[in-house]
Amino acid sequence: MRWLITYTTVASDKKTKKQTRIYLDYAATTPTDPEVLAKMLPYFGAEYSNPSSLHESGRRAHQTIEEARANVAEVLNAMPEEIIFTGSGTESDNLAVVGTARANRSHGNHIIISAIEHKAVIESARQLEKEGFVVSVLPVDVCGKINIRTCLSLVTDKTILVSVMHANNEIGTIEPIAELARALRKPFPLLHTDACQVAGFLSLDVQKLGVDLMTLNSSKVYGPKGVGILYKRKDVRIAPVIVGGEQEKNYRAGTESVPLIVGMVHALKKANARCVVESKRLIKLRDYFIAQLQKKITGLVLNGHPTDRLPNNVHISVPFIEGESMLLMLDQLGIECSTGSACSASDLKPSHVLLAIGHDESLAHGSLRFSLGITTTHTDLDRVLSVLPGIVERLRKMSALTIEK
Repeated sequence: MRWLITYTTVASDKKTKKQTRIYLDYAATTPTDPEVLAKMLPYFGAEYSNPSSLHESGRRAHQTIEEARANVAEVLNAMPEEIIFTGSGTESDNLAVVGTARANRSHGNHIIISAIEHKAVIESARQLEKEGFVVSVLPVDVCGKINIRTCLSLVTDKTILVSVMHANNEIGTIEPIAELARALRKPFPLLHTDACQVAGFLSLDVQKLGVDLMTLNSSKVYGPKGVGILYKRKDVRIAPVIVGGEQEKNYRAGTESVPLIVGMVHALKKANARCVVESKRLIKLRDYFIAQLQKKITGLVLNGHPTDRLPNNVHISVPFIEGESMLLMLDQLGIECSTGSACSASDLKPSHVLLAIGHDESLAHGSLRFSLGITTTHTDLDRVLSVLPGIVERLRKMSALTIEK
């Protein structure tokens, strides 16, 4: 399927025109699949009832959610009762970390998170520190990978939770989650993984991964924004973070959004079905793009693991220039990418992920993330390759710093 992403722009004569742009920011969000949108539409209209209502249309809405829950469980090789619908991946991370820690405090007060976790996990851990929990940060190597032995060395008899993301949202490094799960003793510590970025690329089979909790969201798999999933193994205890209702078996209060849940589940099933084929296609494009960037831009640094990385991720740093400058100049030419996590786009601080892999602040600031997706073609990447080296050269001439020859 070939989707065309277009934007309406306003010309100087006040007339509108269509301009095709190249979108390379799929790690931030994805366009909603037209088929997914079609599946959602009835639930904005005729099928609008509250799934907690006891009348006929309310019961239909409830049944729709339970069918969606069963479909997610099938994709994850889980049981329907292990699926909790939330409002986002961030909320799912909050519920997994904060909810699990609070519910299991009688077993200990220590949690471990990796140094490159999403801020939804980092800030959850900081909140727990205010509540008397002890947080240990698991370092990563220069490629962004954790070391399982190092993780095990941090575990104590008070450790109740370890949270390591399946693949990093900035540099794309894939972590050895299944191996970590096998190494951790049971029943504690529990293992949570944020798998938002791997959906549609890697297996989400929770039995093979061995995780106790797993976060997913809709906007990374061509579904609607504003809805997420938390997989919670049936015997894991968690406390709600959002209270005031009995929805989602008392784990998450608030009226469920039937259209968003329907859309997310359909998108997840489609992404999972095309996982192998699409990953192979994107890996070829990714590796071509990386090789050409390294050839055309002197001193370019590839961030993340060279092979154990997401099929769609290309994250680079260019010494002596600002990533924001490169981004804005590319944007003027109709090319959209990012400097890192979309959740930190307005934060001028250097990426905590890049600092964790050993970059200094200067190099961390000179970074770009290109994330490929369903509309990406060889022609799109060649367009970037035709303009980015010139942008880099122009910015280097403007910089007070120079590259050693």
